Amino acid sequence: MCSYLLLSILLGYFIVLMVIARLTKGKEDNQTFFIANRSAPWYLVAFGMIGASLSGVSFISVPGWVEDTGFSYFQMVLGYIVGYFVIGTVLLPIYYKYKLTSIYTYLSTRFGAKTYKTGASFFVLSRIVGASFRLYLVASVLQWVIFEQMGIPFWCTVIVTISLIWLYTHKSGIKTIIWTDVLQTLFMLIALCLALYYITASLEIEHLFGWLGQQDNTQIFFFDDYKSPYFFWKQFLSGALIAIVMTGLDQDMMQKNLACRSLSDAQKICFGLPSY
Repeated sequence: MCSYLLLSILLGYFIVLMVIARLTKGKEDNQTFFIANRSAPWYLVAFGMIGASLSGVSFISVPGWVEDTGFSYFQMVLGYIVGYFVIGTVLLPIYYKYKLTSIYTYLSTRFGAKTYKTGASFFVLSRIVGASFRLYLVASVLQWVIFEQMGIPFWCTVIVTISLIWLYTHKSGIKTIIWTDVLQTLFMLIALCLALYYITASLEIEHLFGWLGQQDNTQIFFFDDYKSPYFFWKQFLSGALIAIVMTGLDQDMMQKNLACRSLSDAQKICFGLPSY
């Protein structure tokens, strides 16, 4: 596909994001910016969090991981269910009880200012590292697919990407993020369905399942060797802890849950999200 056509699609996508940012912009106060006055519909937050939880990194990297390690990854996914249950029954009630805007404010209330600053600092550090990695991966893909053919250096790709993201987020706050997450999740799922369609269309489906049954990396559950890194309980408990830490104790993820109208709405997200 022509790089200029791909660039046009990319720019069109960002224009749509800018329009959403303009339409969803509210009053410029902290309640509106950070928690959307607790008026966000839970189903929009839930759908958007699918894309936020998976992200383009998962879309690109997990298939390669499964190729190398097999379907043992699914054991970790089962652990997510327990993790989200803990978030919904333990953490969210605390956040809503104290009417928190930042979840780390609870650390100040419970343990003091030093603990609050330490927790918030670790969050900022983790966001910088995580966002940098995601940005690098996405910018690398854009550079390879579009900008390299146009003679544009990689550093320009990074600056343009950061600038476009900043433009649609810096003024509008969490309400815009919720709606753009919905749009991005929709496009990601469409891309996933198209990828599966074209991959399966190029294969002989009648022989596919028989071939899969003969492969060594199709085993899902591993109970026989507790020393193995793929042992079920290691993967399962890791999945539960990953969900708690990367969602329940992460301001970026919980910010959207705190924008819901009530605790029960926020809990619907946690109890329903693992099903996706």
